[in-house]
Amino acid sequence: MGSNFYALSTESFESAIRTGIEDASKRLKNIEGAWVKEQKVVVNDGKITGFRVDMKLTFLMD
Repeated sequence: MGSNFYALSTESFESAIRTGIEDASKRLKNIEGAWVKEQKVVVNDGKITGFRVDMKLTFLMD
């Protein structure tokens, strides 16, 4: 089974991925992997202020 999620971090794409998986695992059990579909930076006043990832998580259903 698969489900779409997004996550945002002020530190890095890697941090956004970790945060997204941690948040999703509070709602989903048996997460097996993630496919990062898209990465985007958020820019304010010419500076990067956020890193966003759109992911598809794969998990097993009981």
